[in-house]
Amino acid sequence: MAWNESGNGKNPWDRSGGNGGPPDLDKIVRDWQKRFNALFGGRGGGNGGGSGFGGMTISFIFVLALVVWAATGVYRINDPERGVILRFGALHKITNPGLQWRLPWPIESVEKVNINQVNRFNQQTFMLTSDENIVVVDLSVQYRNVNPEKYLFNVRDPEATLNDVSESAIREVVGRMEMDFVLGTGRAEIAHQTEKLIQETLDEYGTGIIVTTVNLQDANFPGQVEAAVQDAIKAREDKQRFSFEAESYANDIVPRARGEAQRRVQDAEAYKSRVVADAEGEASRFEQLLTEYQQAPGVTRERLYIEAIEDVFANSNKVLIDTEGSGNLLYLPIDKMLDRSSGFSGGGSTMQSGSSVNNRNSTPDQNSRPRDNRRTRGSR
Repeated sequence: MAWNESGNGKNPWDRSGGNGGPPDLDKIVRDWQKRFNALFGGRGGGNGGGSGFGGMTISFIFVLALVVWAATGVYRINDPERGVILRFGALHKITNPGLQWRLPWPIESVEKVNINQVNRFNQQTFMLTSDENIVVVDLSVQYRNVNPEKYLFNVRDPEATLNDVSESAIREVVGRMEMDFVLGTGRAEIAHQTEKLIQETLDEYGTGIIVTTVNLQDANFPGQVEAAVQDAIKAREDKQRFSFEAESYANDIVPRARGEAQRRVQDAEAYKSRVVADAEGEASRFEQLLTEYQQAPGVTRERLYIEAIEDVFANSNKVLIDTEGSGNLLYLPIDKMLDRSSGFSGGGSTMQSGSSVNNRNSTPDQNSRPRDNRRTRGSR
């Protein structure tokens, strides 16, 4: 008859002999003890001995498990790292490099933070300059985690925070400058100001991060406006070239103009000195003449008249006609004839036409004495 047929009177799950009572727990425990003893090489004995050996085995297993669990608390911190011990998730202490021990999980856990490693990330950003031009900036930021406590507990995601702070800082710095300065000579200054602003913001947030270097790797314009920017660059280069040419011309013409001005000033000073000296000499001569005139007015007046006539005749052409022996006076343009005759013969000549004619085209140096010399002799 099958076990599940009615009227069998037996329970297939009842190992107590079919009396219908609950299972024997002591028997189940003894069976498990036997199995553990067989697993660790023990041998089963009587009821009393088996029970004592089973208790010893359980204790040994418990102690072994406790030792293994305690051994899991051993950890090692490398030289560039610091260990942050968390007890039930809260900060407990910070450990230095070396072999350390902590209470095993789940009581304590350790977070390792490298404080000497230099991390780096690159960032490319489109932004507007102060003159409303779009530029593309490639920024490279290098940083270190110097404070493990702040790095782990003050900010949820320090790297993401650093990325956002860097983008905000470079936008602020570039937004205050013009495109020509950003694309030209302003890269070093932009990197310096950006690094300073990033570090100030990170310190304010308490991230435990120090920025070591900020490099502006590239600053350029978008490809969509390349043609317009190239024209602007060409115009800027032409401006610089024309500026250099103008400066070169100024360096050439200004010294010459200054020299010419100095020469004219010196000529004016010389002319001034000469005129003043001539005026003083004329004044002195007039005073001497006044003295002579006061002593002999008639003689001095006649002498002045003669000297004036000498000056007039000395500076004009003269034709002398000897009319003795001839009663006819010829009205001829003798002075013009003498000029043509001197032009053909290459010098002065003498004409005779019923009379003796002498041409005296004498210069004041040849036929007359200087006026000043005559007056000096007359005043003696």
